[in-house]
Amino acid sequence: MSENKEPHVAKFVYDFTEGNKDLKDLLGGKGANLAEMTNLGLPVPPGFTITTEACKVYLDSGEEPAALRDEVSAHLGALEQKMGKALGQADNPLLVSVRSGAKFSMPGMMDTVLNIGLSDKSVKGLADQAGDERFAWDSYRRLIQMFGKTVLGVDGDLFEEALEKAKEAKKVTVDTELEAADLKKLVAKFKKIVKAEAGRDFPQDPREQMDLAIKAVFESWNGDRAKLYRRQERIPGDLGTAVNVCSMVFGNLGPDSGTGVAFTRDPASGHQGVYGDYLQNAQGEDVVAGIRNTVPLAELESIDKKSYDQLMQIMETLENHYKDLCDIEFTIERGQLWMLQTRVGKRTAGAAFRIATQLVDQGLIDEAEALQRVNGAQLAQLMFPRFDEEAKVEKVGRGIAASPGAAVGKAVFDSYTAVKWSRSGEKVILVRRETNPDDLDGMIAAEGILTSRGGKTSHAAVVARGMGKTCVCGAEELEVDTKRRRMTVPGGHVVEEGDVISIDGSSGKVYLGEVPVVPSPVVEYFEGRMHAGANDADELVEAVHRIMAFADRKRSLRVRANADNAEDALRARRFGAQGIGLCRTEHMFLGDRRELVERLILADTEAEREESLKELLPLQKQDFVELFSAMDGLPVTIRLLDPPLHEFLPDITELSVRVALAESRQEPHENELRLLQAVHRLHEQNPMLGLRGVRLGLVIPGLFTMQVRAIAEAAAERKNAKGDPRAEIMIPLVGTVQELEIVREEADQVVAEVEAATGTQLKLAIGTMIELPRAALTAGQIAEAAEFFSFGTNDLTQTVWGFSRDDVEASFFTAYLEKGIFGVSPFETIDKDGVGSLVKLAAEAGRATRPDLKLGVCGEHGGDPESVHFFHEVGLDYVSCSPFRIPVARLEAGRAATQSEGSDHR
Repeated sequence: MSENKEPHVAKFVYDFTEGNKDLKDLLGGKGANLAEMTNLGLPVPPGFTITTEACKVYLDSGEEPAALRDEVSAHLGALEQKMGKALGQADNPLLVSVRSGAKFSMPGMMDTVLNIGLSDKSVKGLADQAGDERFAWDSYRRLIQMFGKTVLGVDGDLFEEALEKAKEAKKVTVDTELEAADLKKLVAKFKKIVKAEAGRDFPQDPREQMDLAIKAVFESWNGDRAKLYRRQERIPGDLGTAVNVCSMVFGNLGPDSGTGVAFTRDPASGHQGVYGDYLQNAQGEDVVAGIRNTVPLAELESIDKKSYDQLMQIMETLENHYKDLCDIEFTIERGQLWMLQTRVGKRTAGAAFRIATQLVDQGLIDEAEALQRVNGAQLAQLMFPRFDEEAKVEKVGRGIAASPGAAVGKAVFDSYTAVKWSRSGEKVILVRRETNPDDLDGMIAAEGILTSRGGKTSHAAVVARGMGKTCVCGAEELEVDTKRRRMTVPGGHVVEEGDVISIDGSSGKVYLGEVPVVPSPVVEYFEGRMHAGANDADELVEAVHRIMAFADRKRSLRVRANADNAEDALRARRFGAQGIGLCRTEHMFLGDRRELVERLILADTEAEREESLKELLPLQKQDFVELFSAMDGLPVTIRLLDPPLHEFLPDITELSVRVALAESRQEPHENELRLLQAVHRLHEQNPMLGLRGVRLGLVIPGLFTMQVRAIAEAAAERKNAKGDPRAEIMIPLVGTVQELEIVREEADQVVAEVEAATGTQLKLAIGTMIELPRAALTAGQIAEAAEFFSFGTNDLTQTVWGFSRDDVEASFFTAYLEKGIFGVSPFETIDKDGVGSLVKLAAEAGRATRPDLKLGVCGEHGGDPESVHFFHEVGLDYVSCSPFRIPVARLEAGRAATQSEGSDHR
């Protein structure tokens, strides 16, 4: 079965000396970068990588590729020869790690097993080899603990509880204080746990250990936490993971050994310097797990200056080679530095913008590459509010500023509660001693994460930065008690579960209660209230300014705003809008005007209808005068009335109750009864597909002509006042060209009347929304009567999928996302295969009929980064989105343009 599914590849295993950083699809990020460091001559422990193709065969068939075992054996033999020792042999054992490594970094989401090759026999050989019995038994207990949890599925808490009891019995607080005899007892206890929970003995055959660990890493690709992380980060589910088998080097050999994680720049701020964590006498998992508090990397200089200097030189080499911030894992074994991993490091949004411009200034990258180093999601994060530094606050602690932002919520102490409360509408802060990969769903649900252990390289910090979540780590003065669901702060105050706390991921400060927030400096920059200067916020603004300026120079897509009043229009203009792409006139009829529209819809006679229209006309005209003034010189696309009728009519149930009560009390109710009869007459089972849009304009005489007259008169008034109004009239929900022709003929007549009455020549473009599949399929015909198309992708998505958005998102979208039917909601990012195909077809057909046809999009997809790239590829002229998403759309339009140029050059 597996042989039929195997791809035609030359081999499934590559030595570290055979790969390079460009083979991430095949070797995964970790394997490709280990190979690259080996090629650079850096000190990498020898090893080999099993490819993602082998993983995909295994996941598809349930069996390893037929050739894999022999290839692994050949590479293992070569490794043993190179190291001068054999895997797990009794007197001189070779130990290896088995680590996952997907194409895209997924920190902590998949499995790792260290110290493979240890057994009851080889542990003695390791002790003799190292001259350290304690070290050997510590390594053995780690193997059984990791193997038991990762490979055999034993509950990890059982091992942790046994370890805690061993420390309590010895009356010590950290595991490094346990002696060899204690660890021997712990190994025996761990083996009993494995036997009881897994139903088998811990395997003593080192090759069986390695083979089972490789399969476990393959299977971890489809583990719950890995799938959840991929959905969160939009990583494709069919990539598979590589497996890296690397000879072990040991950081737990005493005080002259240790392990650490380093960054070539601060991943939180982007500033250059010495950033990272180091832990003496420890293995790598101890650092990222956050179970022991580390020391800052700078302290390594006084601990081991030779290794520190060598590490600094290697970090400089790697940053210049990768031309980016690098995240590095290393181990020092008795004074010998070894590089275990490097990757382009995850960073906060602010760091991303700062680093991109720093690298341009250093000549390492050009502006086009800098634009690719940031994205719209990061820019959106920078626009979030921050805490008001002037507010009266009660600070109760301070940790490491791991991922910036201002997060406020109720303290919860486990992931299950975080998810449960979040789904009920509560904002929560997940508080833990340290997080682990099993906490991912709670981290996603929370507003922010607070831990009392760990540093900038702990699991909580790395994952939070990747997700753009606020995070404070290593707040040691806070005593977190997850069992009693409480946190004790200095001074003895107790924060119970449900109490509100605030955490500042930019400063690391923790506060009691809700701290007020103020606008982000980036928003103040876009509003024109802040300019570049000397302080930290100004540095960020300067970086954003430079990248936005380049994006604006490169992009071909124009960016307009969805705005319905002058206030929103002015804000949009400050944010860089190049016009209004959607003015929803129905929003102008709510509030005080609702009764006028209700009278218009329910009018029995022409006279009643004319009276209602007469009252509405001057109100509409004033709306448009204000809008044209705010957007003077820029296009303003005004959509004629497009609500389902029920939005302007009394609720049928409430009205029925009112009539029934009046009848029971024998009170006058003629007006209510007449209204109820009319509402019954106009009631629709599915109003979103009923009498709305162009249909409403055709059925209610004078409605659209009143609006067109108001637009024309407002434009004429503005023009006579030396303004430059550029109105575009958009007819909604057109399904056939005949509808558009009828409305257009009436509109042209009204515009001609206004021109004659005011003595002003007006150029009012008339076009339509493409929001029905039939409109997209007949776009060539519709273009004969339309000067522009604006794709209403919200309704087009509803009608293509047969979804009622208001219903389906709450009812079954969660299940669809969990089952992988959707990678992302089609209302969030455009469905390229379905809805996108119709957009492309309509754009091509429309321009075939009318080459100068203007094309835009005004659905919510206009501000979605991934969708903006699609609209660029299709060749639209502009996207339109809400005012606060305009900077994001501008940035992504520039990124799309530079990506296209890069593809053309290639």
